[in-house]
Amino acid sequence: MERLNRILRHPLWKGALQQIEELESERIFCRHDLDHFLHVARIAYIENLEQSLDLSKEIIYAAALLHDIGRGLQYEKGIPHEEASAALAEGILTDCGFCENEKKVIVEAITAHRDADAAKGYDLAGILYRADKNSRNCFACKAEHECNWSREKKNTRIKD
Repeated sequence: MERLNRILRHPLWKGALQQIEELESERIFCRHDLDHFLHVARIAYIENLEQSLDLSKEIIYAAALLHDIGRGLQYEKGIPHEEASAALAEGILTDCGFCENEKKVIVEAITAHRDADAAKGYDLAGILYRADKNSRNCFACKAEHECNWSREKKNTRIKD
């Protein structure tokens, strides 16, 4: 898991996370912080185990740690965050020792993590999509009534 710890120490990742924290400081809805990244990682890893998908824990966690890291660029420059996150992830993954094939799989999953078609898959993109959506505790959110997510999309109960 050393490569994951390299991500956590990477200056670009740390700077992007700080930027998001500053830009979301007044946000009343779900935030895109380290807690969110780790919730997504753990939910995805649990699904991986339950479905016997045999995906690497390190690959799952890397994708989760990087999937929303481009949020600051979305807020400041209007770049869709999945695209900005994928672009930032490329360099970070290279610097942290991930091989070309690993980078390709992770970046593709990050790019697809907002694509509803990805939800149908039982690959990294599919579990990342589902974990991202299932990580939100709408049933306990004080701002739930102001959220623009549709009722069908909101997590109003703990799922099987």
